Amino acid sequence: MNVCTTGCDISSIHLTCGWFSSARLINPRVFKRLRYNDCLVNNGNRLANGHTISFQYANTFRYPLSVSSVTC
Repeated sequence: MNVCTTGCDISSIHLTCGWFSSARLINPRVFKRLRYNDCLVNNGNRLANGHTISFQYANTFRYPLSVSSVTC
């Protein structure tokens, strides 16, 4: 969820994601691994303030995902 305190939209949302993979197909416009430890959310497009994007993945363990960079 975009909870920018100044009410801004964000884009170019990158996450640290290791060697993320999923047995369940994820729409690459929603979430895709670009390279090791760099995953892109929403195809780099803006996420309006207060909006949410989500996906489900399937693996034998959880991947710790955290924001590494965004553009305001």
